[in-house]
Amino acid sequence: MDAQLDRIFAASLWVALSLAAAGLSAQLGLAWMERAWANNLRSSAQRLLGAGLSLGTGVWMVHVFSEPVQSAGFSQGHAPALEWAVWALAVSAAMASLAWLDAAKARAARWLPAALVLGSALVGLQWLGAGASAAPLHLGMLLAAWGLGVAGAVSTFGLFHRLKGQSQSAATWYRAGASLAWALAIVGSQHLIALAAPSARVPAGPGLVSGGVLIVLAVVLGGAVLSGLLLALRRHLKARAAGAKARRALGSKLLNDPLTGLPNRQLFEGTLGQAVQRADASNQSLALLFINLDGFRPVNEAFGHRGGDRVLGKVASRLRALSGPHMAGRLASDEFLVLLQGKVGVEQASELAAKLQASVSQPIALDGRAATVSCSIGVAMYPEDGAQSTLIRHAEAAMRAAKSAGGASHVFFEPRMLSGVRDDVALLRDLRHALARGELELYYQPKIHAPSGEITGAEALMRWNHPRRGMVSPGVFIPLAERYGLINELGSWVIDEACRQTRVWRDAGLRMRVAINLSVHQLRQPDLAESFEEVLRRHQINPELITCEITESSAMEDTEVTIRVLRQLDLLGLHISIDDFGTGHSSLAYLRKLPAHELKIDRSFVLDLETSEDARKVASAVINLAKALDLKVVAEGVETEGQNRILREYGCDQLQGYLFAKPMSAKALALWAMHDVGPRTMNFRSSLFRESTQLSIA
Repeated sequence: MDAQLDRIFAASLWVALSLAAAGLSAQLGLAWMERAWANNLRSSAQRLLGAGLSLGTGVWMVHVFSEPVQSAGFSQGHAPALEWAVWALAVSAAMASLAWLDAAKARAARWLPAALVLGSALVGLQWLGAGASAAPLHLGMLLAAWGLGVAGAVSTFGLFHRLKGQSQSAATWYRAGASLAWALAIVGSQHLIALAAPSARVPAGPGLVSGGVLIVLAVVLGGAVLSGLLLALRRHLKARAAGAKARRALGSKLLNDPLTGLPNRQLFEGTLGQAVQRADASNQSLALLFINLDGFRPVNEAFGHRGGDRVLGKVASRLRALSGPHMAGRLASDEFLVLLQGKVGVEQASELAAKLQASVSQPIALDGRAATVSCSIGVAMYPEDGAQSTLIRHAEAAMRAAKSAGGASHVFFEPRMLSGVRDDVALLRDLRHALARGELELYYQPKIHAPSGEITGAEALMRWNHPRRGMVSPGVFIPLAERYGLINELGSWVIDEACRQTRVWRDAGLRMRVAINLSVHQLRQPDLAESFEEVLRRHQINPELITCEITESSAMEDTEVTIRVLRQLDLLGLHISIDDFGTGHSSLAYLRKLPAHELKIDRSFVLDLETSEDARKVASAVINLAKALDLKVVAEGVETEGQNRILREYGCDQLQGYLFAKPMSAKALALWAMHDVGPRTMNFRSSLFRESTQLSIA
């Protein structure tokens, strides 16, 4: 009686341990298979290895638990080598079946072979582990075990595929059902195998371990393997969650102005497009208000850039309060946009403009003092004042009319306000002759090697010294050149002049990498690479001394053309940099295809580093992203020692900004480098590159 009770207890213990081991290993294996991993060979291998180890270890543990219990042979001898072989084969079979399952997606006809293979492997391994090859077989029991194993695998795979698209609670039940089906299949088939091929008893002896010791080893070693896999999976999930959080923060940064939190131009234009569609559908109007601050420059001069930023933040919060969610945006600097929709007429638009002016003009406390600004507002109505594509421009023209009238007022758009176009025509005429008259000049802003603090390069920036207007901002004449087809001519001049100056510096003993900005129009030139090659050969410039900077938004204009042209430039040996990173909408997949060597973080990512935790997180995420893609990182717009310190701590490679130097003429930069006549004492690196040689022809 006691012996029978002992057998019942042992059998119950075996069933409990086996179901627990099989069920938990199945849960863990399915969890590994469920994860969305990066789409590459290494990640797929890690995913399959984790799932295969989980399922295979569970199968092996059930086998180990069953042998001494079902034969009542706790002192029976077992060969360690055979047990390890069973474990390795179980893991391999599980991985192979899961690999087929993963490739077959949700089509039962495709993954049914995987279930047949796994069920057959399950029975074969259990029979092999039982050491019953010499014992007489009960064919019916063996077939029943095989059928149960295959049915369990089919049920498990079917329930696993039903997980996709389910709610969290439903997915929990499907996952539990799949794990239970697998556990019952393993335990049931193991029992049937024991009945089909009973093991011959072999007493423990030299080179063999007893059944009791084997169970302890299975609990310890199997538990250790499953625990390690669980920890690895949790670590992976934690890392993915942190990455997802950083990407969300980065996405928010890309669509929202980092200083004010308002939608940037890209997001606001999307909102405007949706509002236009709704207005067209309901036959209603819109009012677009273009707001520019009056007297903001004196505030910047009196309170510094930090004080100016606080004023912009306060103005933004006032605009947001009066305009509603997503209806206000920051265009640039001290320019804002506000959208009014619904049943909108001139009266309602005028009333909102007056409220905005009254709110903006309220004093703002800065360090115990009061700063006061007013604003000029231009109003354009849709559809009366033009289509969506011209609405912002027309509102801006009205704002300029308000500012010209003395500011602190709002003005509605009228067609006569576009007379400024005539001034553009005159400027364009002068620009056509600027090259021939020698009025264009390149200025150079140094780049600082962050780890050493030494100057290693400079960015070439175009300046126009107009005979009557004085220095004309590139922000004025570059858009004109792009609009009227002069940008390629100017771009060719910049390439030639930058290479010429690099040769002059090189002959004087100064080696620096010079960065040239390429426009989207230049990227469309079919002979850009050939032209570059000719200039490099003529001036005998090592291509490694030249960096080609293209903005992220330019790179996204025509991705196929961009990749082809940049590859041609890369083959020449030129250094490729993605400028203004974070202001466009490139994807990681696209960035990986570009033959780029460097990411240049936009100034907006640097502004709030000292005051905003979110800004620091986003900057860190961008730098880590670049490092993950094996790209160097340059941060522009560095103006304070605090920004400098934070960027260095984050591992930024190069820094550029007014903290170190403003753009200067080539002569001034040479004097600074060779005679220390400059804005501050800094070292210039003697060389980072090989001796300049004439460009070879393949």
